[in-house]
Amino acid sequence: MFSCLLVALLGGCLALAGCGGSSATHAASNAQLLATNPYLDPGASGGVRLAPNFTLTDERGHRISLSSYRGKVVLLAFNDAECTTICPLTTTAMLDAKRMLGSAGRDVQLLGIDANPDARKIHDVLSYTELHGLLGQWHFLTGSLKQLKAVWKAYKILVEIQRGLIDHTPALYVIDPQGRIRDLFLTTQSYAAVPQLGQLIADEASRLIPGHPAVDSHLSYATVKGIGPNRRATAPLVGGGSTQLGPGHGDRLLVFFDSWDREVLNLRRDLDELNGYAAAAKGGALPQLTAVDEASVEPSAAALPKLLAGLRRPLAYPVALDRSGRIADGYEVQDQPWFVLVSGTGKFLWYEDASTVGWPTVATLEGDVKAATAKLPASISTSAAAAEQGLAGSPAPLAALHAQAGQLLAKGLLARIHALRGYPVVVNIWASWCVPCQQEFGLLARASELYGKRIAFLGADYNDPNAADARAFLRSHPVSYPSYTLAPGAIDSLLPGGIEGTPTTFFIGPAGGLRHVHTGAYDSLGTLEQDIQTYALSG
Repeated sequence: MFSCLLVALLGGCLALAGCGGSSATHAASNAQLLATNPYLDPGASGGVRLAPNFTLTDERGHRISLSSYRGKVVLLAFNDAECTTICPLTTTAMLDAKRMLGSAGRDVQLLGIDANPDARKIHDVLSYTELHGLLGQWHFLTGSLKQLKAVWKAYKILVEIQRGLIDHTPALYVIDPQGRIRDLFLTTQSYAAVPQLGQLIADEASRLIPGHPAVDSHLSYATVKGIGPNRRATAPLVGGGSTQLGPGHGDRLLVFFDSWDREVLNLRRDLDELNGYAAAAKGGALPQLTAVDEASVEPSAAALPKLLAGLRRPLAYPVALDRSGRIADGYEVQDQPWFVLVSGTGKFLWYEDASTVGWPTVATLEGDVKAATAKLPASISTSAAAAEQGLAGSPAPLAALHAQAGQLLAKGLLARIHALRGYPVVVNIWASWCVPCQQEFGLLARASELYGKRIAFLGADYNDPNAADARAFLRSHPVSYPSYTLAPGAIDSLLPGGIEGTPTTFFIGPAGGLRHVHTGAYDSLGTLEQDIQTYALSG
């Protein structure tokens, strides 16, 4: 369980993909697509250098040294033994790469090094290996904390524990038969891009294997767009048939999961307990529940049936299969299991990361869903015109904010806050690259539509390296208020201690005093409304 530190460990030239029988024209075109694909790291090489050697212990208790694999291409990844986010995407891409090389895959060795300082036992790396179908496919290495720290340092892997979660660089090194580092790939949080990453790695490995064997894959590196709740989609169901997702089918609660979530949860028990929610939803008072297995990163086609066969009783709700990863990407799934509630008009209402906060009880889940769907008058719509109509008649200072909806303004946040004296102010600090910000923005948009006649809402784009990315983010995440560019330290006078990270939301009283700072994303409209009532509208 971690959020990635996407740190550029090596600078320099990009590794162009498109080999394996493709024409030069196609390769050049694919390289251009790769350069503009935000979900696919093209690879980076900082010059050939000898890979630091190490000796650690694998999932069987055997001592393994990197130097023993001279003569082979080594794919070396750093993985958290309890990871349910990006690590499974990395290991799936590694397996894809070896498969794409066909018989030449025998010249490729897969290695993983544990990047979780709290899960270093042989049992931990064995459990991950078994649950992800990697037995006999790789060696997952661990050791004492001192040994692991030495390897992390040698390979420039940052490992931190933030709020109890493991945060590490999602690096995959490609090492040539002479033991030299030739390339580095950083996995991004995109299920649909995993096969593309596998092909990239296979192409690089092919260049390092004598004879340059063909890669049995010719995928385009064009961005694979997710299918979100605002688009209709048909997903196959376990046991046959299909289900329709997207607008026009009422509010719906979805839980995305994988068989390997058993690494951190009692998944069979948890899925069984959701039968209680499904029963309560039959009366129509709650949104219907659909489970979605992220089949794109399951270890095998047999993994899910085996899991479901071990349940105490049949599930009372459907289980859909996301074989392409596009549904998970479109619903902005960042971990497994992941609950997300969407409206019948295609808007995000609430989400929860069950891997980090724990699987909710039926009563808790019902309460969260009711809170997220409460106070949603029919006038609130996904269209900008409807939002504008609902906020018509706002006091002039607030109407001026609504007139600048979705704009990115230059410096002046503090002056704007001062000018809004007499009104409570809610300021949300975000960044275009911040995944939790993406999840939270729909809640801020809804709250600003509900309370925008009484409260001033403002956004602050914090330390974004590219204003164009920030503007693109605002176009795809519409809100009824403007945002200001915000450099580090610019509002330290208002926030003692500065900004811990994004997202951060703070509340200013009508008299101009700081009343509350909420660090991290809000996970439901209900929790956001509770803070609005407490810190903006009361007192």
